Amino acid sequence: MQRYFIDEAIQVEQQVTLTSETAHHMLKVMRMQPGHRVELVTPDEQAFIGELTELDATDKTVTVTVQSPITKTVELPIETTIVCGLSKGDKTDWIVQKGTQLGANRFIFCNSQFSVARWDDKKQAKKVARLQKIAQEAAEQAHRTHVPTIEWRNSLTAVAQESATIKLVAYEESAKDGEHAQLVQSLQTAQPGDRLLCVFGPEGGVAPKEIEILAAAGFKMAGLGPRILRAETAPLYLLSAISYVTELASL
Repeated sequence: MQRYFIDEAIQVEQQVTLTSETAHHMLKVMRMQPGHRVELVTPDEQAFIGELTELDATDKTVTVTVQSPITKTVELPIETTIVCGLSKGDKTDWIVQKGTQLGANRFIFCNSQFSVARWDDKKQAKKVARLQKIAQEAAEQAHRTHVPTIEWRNSLTAVAQESATIKLVAYEESAKDGEHAQLVQSLQTAQPGDRLLCVFGPEGGVAPKEIEILAAAGFKMAGLGPRILRAETAPLYLLSAISYVTELASL
C-alpha cells in the first residue's frame, strides 16, 4: 500500500480531498482507481488507511475516505540526529535517502575543515529543500510516520552547541585503535525517548581541531567496528546498529 504525508488532521470516516503532488502521483504515477487503498499520515504523525472513492482527472483531485487508524510503531526508540560534513558528489542524497529508510530523525549538514564541497548561503537553501523532498519520498517508501528534518550549520563549531542525551563523534582513529566500547555502552544504556546525535566527517574525516572543539562540548569519540568506512556508509552503520540494539535484540 502506498503511503502519503498530508498537511491536515483527519479522522475515521472523514472524506479527504487531495490535490497537488499527492493527487498527481496517485493519478499519473500509480494509476490508481476507485477502490484502491492508501495510507495517509498527518502532521502529528498519525497514520490511517483510506480508500479512494472519487478521482477527478480534470481538476486533478482525489477523494479518499478514511477507514481505520494504523497503530504499528515504526520509528526508532531513540531520536537519532545524523550530522555530516559535506562530501563530494551525490553522497548527501544517498545519506538522506538511505538514512531515512533506516530511521534517522534529523539530518544536519555542515562545512567542515576537510570538506571539498562547500555550500554558501545561496546554495544551501536550494540544497536543503531538495534533500527535504528526498527525505519525504524515502519516508513514504519506508512507511514511516516521521519525515526527518534537514538542517544546515556553517561549521562543526555550531554543531558543538547542539544538545542531546548522547553525543558521539564517529572517529576513524578510534576504530584504528580498536576502540568499540563507547558505541556499545551508549546504545545499551540508552532509554526510549533519548536523543542521540552523532557527527560524521567527510572524506578525510574530522579534523583534529574539530575533535578538540567537540570533545570540549561533551562529545565522546566512538569507533564503528574494525573496518574503516566511507563517509556515506558510516551513518548507515550507526543507524543499523541502533535498530539492532533497540528493536531486534529486544524482540
